[in-house]
This record gives sequence, structure tokens and C-alpha cells, in this order.
Amino acid sequence: MKVKQIAIIGGGTAGWLVANHLAVELRAESDIEITVIESPEIGIIGVGEGTVPHIKKSLQKFGISEADLLATCDATFKVGIKFVDWMEQSKEQSSWYYHPFASPFPGGVDATALYQQHAHAMQFSDFCESATLAESLRSPKQISSLEYEGEVNYAYHFNAVKFGQLLAKNAREKWNVKHQHATIIGAQCDELGAIQHVIYKDGQRQAFDFYVDCSGFQSILLGKALNVKLIDKSSQILTDSALAVQIPTTSNASLAPYTLAKAHSAGWIWDIPLINRRGVGFVYSSAHLSESQAIEGLSHYLQIDADQLSPRKIPMRMGYREKFWHQNVVALGLAQGFVEPLEATSIFVTDFAAELFASHFSTNKENMSIASEYCNRVVTYAWERVIDFVQLHYYLSNRKDSDFWIDNTKNSKLSDVLSERLAMWRFISPKKSDFFSRFDLFDVDNFLFVLYGMKFNTRDKTMTTYEEQYFRKELDKIRQRSHRLSKELLDHRDWLNQFHHAYKTAFERR
Repeated sequence: MKVKQIAIIGGGTAGWLVANHLAVELRAESDIEITVIESPEIGIIGVGEGTVPHIKKSLQKFGISEADLLATCDATFKVGIKFVDWMEQSKEQSSWYYHPFASPFPGGVDATALYQQHAHAMQFSDFCESATLAESLRSPKQISSLEYEGEVNYAYHFNAVKFGQLLAKNAREKWNVKHQHATIIGAQCDELGAIQHVIYKDGQRQAFDFYVDCSGFQSILLGKALNVKLIDKSSQILTDSALAVQIPTTSNASLAPYTLAKAHSAGWIWDIPLINRRGVGFVYSSAHLSESQAIEGLSHYLQIDADQLSPRKIPMRMGYREKFWHQNVVALGLAQGFVEPLEATSIFVTDFAAELFASHFSTNKENMSIASEYCNRVVTYAWERVIDFVQLHYYLSNRKDSDFWIDNTKNSKLSDVLSERLAMWRFISPKKSDFFSRFDLFDVDNFLFVLYGMKFNTRDKTMTTYEEQYFRKELDKIRQRSHRLSKELLDHRDWLNQFHHAYKTAFERR
């Protein structure tokens, strides 16, 4: 039996991402109709404003121009994340480091031995240009750069609500995705346990052949109707709450081309610059900090009186569904799982899982079980490794100034995979071959920047004189290019101002 009617329950970033992925994959199937059912009563979380470079591939695949993204979503560039205060401050050790979107292998060779011998005098991010450009507030692109290309790799910060609207417009106009406004309150299963039809708030019922659950933390279909359990990961990731605010900025305020992740006594603060505002969030563990203390901490960071703040509180349930594809339902976004947004994981995992599902989706119902079993294994593996990577940031900290940091190190529960990797990396630096699966969404490059950014100790590797000379030459090339680009590239704000002026002029001439 062929699938002809697909319903996506919920809009927002997750719903419209999968709508585009599915529509692209099924574009030759003229008899298939995709409908996004979006509730006018339920808002979206809307704080996932940071991305990783993988999003560029999806946007190009959908046929969305970078110019339209920058012009309509209050977008800025992101060349990485700057971590501040994740380690104790001392005279010998910096309290900040960068995780850039770059490879730390100058000339394509492993130069970690050079860093290990000179860690007291350099940052590991010196092995790429991104950190220097970020510190000097440079744009990653020249004025003449082609779309989705730059002098260094980059992603974006954007207004999540406007990003969802851009995806929706593209799906409707370019890929003929239908859009329906209605509130779904439940579903009815058939005798085989599959979803037979959804139930609307007004009592009406409607049947589709396949359903994509993007209903957020409610997980109306996969979680409630099909009773697929959530695998709780709160013992590994201790943060469970966030306070989010939006702070207006002036049109000439400087723009950092990075996300700031600043640690505090019971979690961390995100600070994301958009064109006209900052998105700021105070992530914390409610077991270690009360809500009133969290508001006070956010107030102190923003230098705004606490009584003038009206933060939005976001409860965070750490974990993922034991299956993301069951029967005739796939769950994506928050309906599938969530881990705190330290490394822009939410949109990344959603985009990855949506692409995986769409590329393995068969319009023949009889063939779905094989694809679903495979995809479930892949997504489970991806979630486990993402949780490992997020937990790594806390586990490596040498902070002992609060119970929160002590609990993240002394009392931590690591996965067997992460425990094995860390034990191995104590005597040999991480290698590409340590990440044997292409579904390690964060691989050796990402781990190296965090491990060595947080002064992880690996036994020094002896270098030959030739090797040291070669590595130093490569490092000098990077420093020279960093210096040149910091002079050539425009200030981040100036580049965006010139872009918006040119975009507006071109629009007015149409």
C-alpha cells in the first residue's frame, strides 16, 4: 500500500525543516501530499538561535538563498563558541577558550604534539584562523564571497521564529507543501497499534497515511498515543532549567561573530548577538540553584535590576525517545529528544534526523520496517554521542567552587564509550580513527578543541627535529594568514550593514 498523505504535526523550526527535507526527497512523487498542521494556540520555544555549519548544506538543498536568510531572519555570522570561566582562573591558565568551526590540523597533519609541549604559551585554537578573527570581530566573508562560502567556516545566529517562517514560505511556494491551522489534542490507534487518525480540538478527526510528530515536549503522537518512552539522561546532564530574555541593541553596537558560553556556579549563560538584539539565557540546575537565585544571577550578568526582568522560564527534560520512528510515526525536534543547548545541538540533531528520515522514507508501507529499524539505531547512536560531547565540557572542568561543579566531576556518570575514549586519550592524543562512525555528529576536530581548550593532559609525544620545524612553519603560516585576514575582512557589523543596504536597494529596483 502506498503512502499518499503525510501530516506533520507542529510547525516551528522542526516541522518546517522536515517539510522541506521530505518535499525535496519526494519531489518526483506527484501524488503525495505533505501537510503541516500548525496550532494557532501553541507557541514555539523559539530560543534555538545558534547553528552549526551543517545547516548551510540543508538550506542550499532546499533552494533557500543565503541573502534571503540574512535579510529576513535578523541573522549574524557564527564562527564558533567562546567558552569563558569553565576552568578555574590562574596566572598560568587562561579562563577562556574557543571551539571554532575549523580543523586543527595545519597542512592536514596532526600537530597536537607541538601544542602539548607548548600549551603554557599558546591556545589550541591557534591552529586555525577563526579565533583571531572572532576576537577582532571580523566577518568570515569578503564582500565578494559567494553564497555559503567564506574565508573561514561559519554558521549563523538567527531569530528562530523568523527562521521557521522562512522555511515555511519556501516549503509552500517552492515545494507545494500544504499548511493547515488547527489544534490537535490526540490520536486514535488502529488494531495494529498504528495511528489511524488525529483528533482536533473541535472534535473532528482526520486520517493520514503517515505522521511526523513535531509537537514539542508534548510528543502527542509518539510519546502519548504510541507510548514510546523517554530515555532519561538527567544523571549525565545536570542542568534542567533555563531563563531566557531578549535584550534590544542599538544599530551601531558591535557584533561578536560567535556565541558566548559563560559558566557560573550552577551552569552557564548563553549570549547570542542578532542584528537588533541579544538572546541571553541562564542555564542552571534546579537542584543546585533556586529560581530566585537564577534570576539574581541573570540580573547580575546583564547589569539590569532583577525587578525589571521578565525572563521566560524553560524547563529542560534531558533525554531522547527509545525510538524516533515507530509504526507510521516519526518524531523530530523536542518531540524526539532534547539536551541542553551548549553546542547548538537542538537544530543540529533535528536537521540530521530529518534528513536521515527523508532519505530513507519509502512510499511503500511494507518496506518501512527495515528502514525504521536502521534509522532508529543511527539516531540512538547519534544522541548518545551528542550527550557524551555536552557532558565532556562539565566533566573536564577543574572548578571546585560549588556543589554543581563537584557533582559534574567527582560524582559524574559517563557512558562506556566516553570513559573508554578518555582513558585512551590519557596516553595518546585523539585521532580521526577513534571516531569510527560517520554518525558521530561531533568528531575529532570538535573534541580536540574542547579537550585541549580545557587543558586535558595527554602524554607528550616525542617529535623529531624535522617534525617540530615543519609544525612551526605551518603554525607561522596560520598566524600570518590570521593577521592578514584580520586586516582585510570587514568588521562583522559593517559587513552586515553593507549587505542589508545592498539587499534593500536591489529589492526596491525589482
